[in-house]
Amino acid sequence: MKSPLLSLPGAVPAEGVDEGVAAHYGDLFREQRALADGTGFVDLSHRGVVTVTGEDRLSWLHLLLTQHVSELPAGEATEALILSAHGHIEHALYLVDDGTTVWAHVEPGTQDDLIAYLESMKFFYRVEVADRTDDFALVHLPAGSIAEVPEGVVVRETAYGRDLFLPRADLESYARKAGPAAGILAHEALRVEHHRPRLGFETDHRTIPHELGWIGTAVHLQKGCYRGQETVARVQNLGKPPRRLVFLHLDGSDVHLPVHGTEIRLADEGPDGRGIGFVTTSVRHHELGPIALALVKRNVPVDAPLVAGDTAAAQETVVAP
Repeated sequence: MKSPLLSLPGAVPAEGVDEGVAAHYGDLFREQRALADGTGFVDLSHRGVVTVTGEDRLSWLHLLLTQHVSELPAGEATEALILSAHGHIEHALYLVDDGTTVWAHVEPGTQDDLIAYLESMKFFYRVEVADRTDDFALVHLPAGSIAEVPEGVVVRETAYGRDLFLPRADLESYARKAGPAAGILAHEALRVEHHRPRLGFETDHRTIPHELGWIGTAVHLQKGCYRGQETVARVQNLGKPPRRLVFLHLDGSDVHLPVHGTEIRLADEGPDGRGIGFVTTSVRHHELGPIALALVKRNVPVDAPLVAGDTAAAQETVVAP
């Protein structure tokens, strides 16, 4: 779905998963600084929007999600995962309940598979699941923003800012009031700075929540009765995940950033060294320079210098080995 805000001055379209919104509006670092200062907004209208209504909505979702939501207070934001039977991450949902409806935004293009799964699990529960992507556009206001929120708009408020489920027909008029606009690249730079994983970027077909630090934030350890829970409990109580998320400071002299999937090696093993992980997201940050998130084998020493492709990298621990 192509955003009408791509017609704003300087808008450069994003590519790949984020196609449909602006990568930036002509000045990446200015846009990052604006968000860091609590001004402007990010057009995330390409993300999927799913709602669940009905009096059983919270108790039903509680059985399916990794998060404890059976008593979720109205207006309180949370995030949750749906796992495979083997505990691998399949979906990430960013939730809020407004008192009558659970609203969730999800990665672009994943809403159809998510809804198909939810529909298959309805059984006798009094719930209705709907794809509201055509009707509602997600807009992000950064932490500290004093931008006005239109009356009646559902808001998901977190430490990183507010997500607005804005009627799609109001997107252009709201943008004129809430500016300046910042592109998805600025939003991603701050996400990487804060070590926040993203489905499809930090995950692959075998990722489990422990590897990314999603235990506690998206996975509640004092609840059971969801698909994949046995794997979560076993790793938490008896073992360690095979990989761990790290934050990388990249050599700033390189012109090009290592792309998603770039192999990581130990620097002291040279160009023929074995692969010990891969880059998941790399960005240019307005203060930190080139940085990245990566998944590496758990037993990689936390102080070992690394190489991402041909780029030297110093690691910071996100998930402890």
